[in-house]
Amino acid sequence: MNLETNKFTVPKSEKEIFEFLSKMDNFEQLMPENIQKFEVDGDSFLFGLKGMPEIRLVLKEKTPYSQLVLGAASSKLPFTLTANVNKISDNSSEVQLLFEGDFNPMMTMMIKSPLQKFINTLSENLRKL
Repeated sequence: MNLETNKFTVPKSEKEIFEFLSKMDNFEQLMPENIQKFEVDGDSFLFGLKGMPEIRLVLKEKTPYSQLVLGAASSKLPFTLTANVNKISDNSSEVQLLFEGDFNPMMTMMIKSPLQKFINTLSENLRKL
């Protein structure tokens, strides 16, 4: 299952966005309002949203100033969340979030809509920075 947000512009340099996303603590600012738990542990964070199981994301890859890849810590739900950052100008960047997961068709049907809403919320909150 592949989901993506529309590309959007953030009024910050690609370095600022990349450094912001590289600090796991900062993801708390991007989470939806219904967050019930958020804990950082090194290069990972655990979050829980109302009515959903807790998920731990681990920083898997970093390509300075252009891409960060977070992945699920659990092999039960194998997925990645990628942030692609492209420079527009010194004070402006284009960002897109991509979600890739390997789920069975029944699971995909159940989680596709909530996941799309989740990554859209992350992007909307990132846009407001």
